Amino acid sequence: MKVLKFGGTSVGSIENIKRVKEIITGGAKKIVVLSAMSGTTNSLVEISELIKNNSINEALINIESLGEKYRLVLDELIKEPSLKQNTLNYINTVFDFLKTCTSKKHSELLYNKIVSQGELLSTYIFTKYLVQEGVNVRLLPALDFMRIDKANDPDDFYIQQNLQRIINETLPADIYITQGFICLNAFGKIANLQRGGSDYTATIIGAVVKAEEVEIWTDIDGMHNNDPRFVENTHAISNLSFDEAAELAYFGAKILHPQTVMPAREANIPVRLKNTMNPESSGTLISKGFKGEGIKAIAAKDNITAIKIKSARMLLAHGFLKKVFEIFEKHETAIDMITTSEVAVSLTIDDNKNLNSIVDELEKFSIVEVDNRQSIICLVGHLVVRHHETHRLFRVLQDISVRMISYGGSNNNISLLVDTSDKIKALKLLNSYVFDFEIA
Repeated sequence: MKVLKFGGTSVGSIENIKRVKEIITGGAKKIVVLSAMSGTTNSLVEISELIKNNSINEALINIESLGEKYRLVLDELIKEPSLKQNTLNYINTVFDFLKTCTSKKHSELLYNKIVSQGELLSTYIFTKYLVQEGVNVRLLPALDFMRIDKANDPDDFYIQQNLQRIINETLPADIYITQGFICLNAFGKIANLQRGGSDYTATIIGAVVKAEEVEIWTDIDGMHNNDPRFVENTHAISNLSFDEAAELAYFGAKILHPQTVMPAREANIPVRLKNTMNPESSGTLISKGFKGEGIKAIAAKDNITAIKIKSARMLLAHGFLKKVFEIFEKHETAIDMITTSEVAVSLTIDDNKNLNSIVDELEKFSIVEVDNRQSIICLVGHLVVRHHETHRLFRVLQDISVRMISYGGSNNNISLLVDTSDKIKALKLLNSYVFDFEIA
C-alpha cells in the first residue's frame, strides 16, 4: 500500500482535481490524504479573525462568498443528480455551521473547528466525484483515528489501533480518502497539526500502515537546490537523505512540512516529492541512504530574531549559560543558532511570542541587544562541513554582511544569519559560488 498526499493547489481547480483522479486510480491500494482547496484555509482563518474582532457582518459575507465558490465547483464536477444533491446538502450543512459560529464566543476550539472545514469539504467532494467516476473508494474520517497527545506529538498507538479498526470495518476499497492537517487532541477536542500539517499526516499514516512509499504531491518538481521564487536556473534534486531533507524543511524549504520526515525516518519508509502538474517527472526521493557529498541545496528561513546577551563578567563564569538557557526553556522558545565569545552569546529564535518576557529576565544579569528582520540561510549536504569545495560559500562574506555563522554543529548543515533585506542577494550569490551558475 502507498500513501499519497495532495496539497491545496493539487485540488485547487476542476482541472487539477481530475488530474489527481488520473494519478491515483489503478495499481495497488492507496490511502490518499487531501488538503483543503487552495485559498480555503486562508479564508477560514480570516473568518475566524473577523468573529474574534466582532466583525460579524463581514464574517457572514465571507462565509457566503466561500460557500458560493464551493457550489460552483460542485456544479462543474458532479453531474449525477443524486450524488450532486447529496454533496450540495453537505456543503450547505458546513456553511450553515460556519454561520452559527458567528454567534459564539471566540476560542481556540472554535478556531480549530472553523479551519477544519476546508479538509472536510475537499475530501467529501472528491470522494463523491470518484464514486461518480466508478472508482471503488471509501472515506476515512481523520477525526476517527488521528490524535495527538498532551505534548502535541502523534499518539502512535491510538492512531494505529483505530485506523486499522476502521479499515477492517469499512467495506473493501481500492482507494481510501482521508483529511490531512486535522486531528483530535488528548482530550478529544478538534485540533490540528499546524499549517502545512497534511504532509505530516501522510507520513504518520505511512508509518502506521507500513506503507511501501509515501508520495507528497505539490505543484513543483521535487525539492530544488535553491528557492526558485528568487533564483533562476534552479533544479530538482533527485535524491536526499532523511537528515538532509529534515534540515532543508526546517530551514525554509516550503515544499515540505518540517516535521514530515520524522515518522518516515523512524519507520524507514521512502518519501517521494512529486508534481501534480507534471506527474511524469521523477521528483525527489528521500530515503535512508545518501548520494554524493558537498552542498546539495540552499534554503532560507525568514522572521528570525537575533539576540545578543552580554555578561557583565566573563562569559564562562559559572552558571551564566545555564541561566540563559533556562529562561528560553521556561518560555518554551526554541533556539535555532548560537555562537559564543569570551563575554557574549548570540542566538536566534523564530518565535517572538514571549520575546518581551525573555528580554526582561535576561536584562536582570546581562546587557541585551535585539535585531529583528533577520533570515537564516542554510546550506545542506551530506558531510558538507568536510567537503573540499565547501570553502567556496565563504566568498559571500565579501559581498554580504553576515551576522552569525553556524559551522560544525551538524555535518550536514552550515547556516548563515543575514539581514532579510540581503537575503535574495545572498541566495543568488551563493547559487553562483556553490553551483557555478551565473548570478541572475
